[in-house]
Amino acid sequence: MKYQISSLVFVILSACVNVYAQDDQNDGKDHVSTLFRGGHFTSGGYGALTNKFTTINGEFANLAGVYGGWYINHSFMIGGSAAALTNNIRVPLQDSTDPTKNLSYMYGQVGAVTEYVIASNRTFHVAFNLFAGAGFTIQYQRYNWEKDGHDYEWDGEEDRNWFTVAEPGVMMEVNVFKWMRFSPGVSYRATFGSDGRGLSDSDLSNISYNATLKFGRF
Repeated sequence: MKYQISSLVFVILSACVNVYAQDDQNDGKDHVSTLFRGGHFTSGGYGALTNKFTTINGEFANLAGVYGGWYINHSFMIGGSAAALTNNIRVPLQDSTDPTKNLSYMYGQVGAVTEYVIASNRTFHVAFNLFAGAGFTIQYQRYNWEKDGHDYEWDGEEDRNWFTVAEPGVMMEVNVFKWMRFSPGVSYRATFGSDGRGLSDSDLSNISYNATLKFGRF
C-alpha cells in the first residue's frame, strides 16, 4: 500500500513538472512565483465540493465534503472544511452498544484547511492542501427514521467518540473555466485519540482518492 501511494504521488508530481517545463519553454523567459509578489496584493476566494473514496474499519467509505476560504495572491488559501460519511457501514455485533438493534457507524470531520497552489494561472498545475481539526464517530440506527409532520429524526445514537484528524494531500488541478477548476488527487487521513468501540486510530486512518470541483474567484 505504501509503495502504491508513493508511486501515485510521484506520477502526479512528475506530470506537473513536465507541464511546467513546457510552459517555461513557450514563455521564453524565467518566472518565479511567490506568495508575496513585491508588494502587489490580490485577494479572492473559492468554495469546493469534494468526494473522498476511502475505507473505515476495513469497509468502503464514501465521504462527501465542502470547503473554502480566502485566496491570497493566486497561491494560498485559508478557510474551513467539513465532511461526512454517506454510505452504510454496519457495526459488528461484537462492537455494538446494543446487539438487538441494526446499528451503523457515522463518521464526520470539521476543522481548518489550508491550500498552496503552484502556477495557478496555468491550465494544469499542482496544489497541496492540509486539513486539521476534529473528527467524530457514533453508532446509530440508519434505517429507523420517524416522520412527524415535516420533522425527521433518527431513533437514538450511542458511543460518541471524538478525536483529532490531520489530512495532508496533493492534487493535479485543471482550470476548466476562469471560475471553475477540477482537482483529482490523493490524501492521507490520520486520526489521533479515537477510543470508539471497534474503531481504533488504525481503523480510521487511511488513504483517500479524491475528486474536487472548485468555484470562485481565483
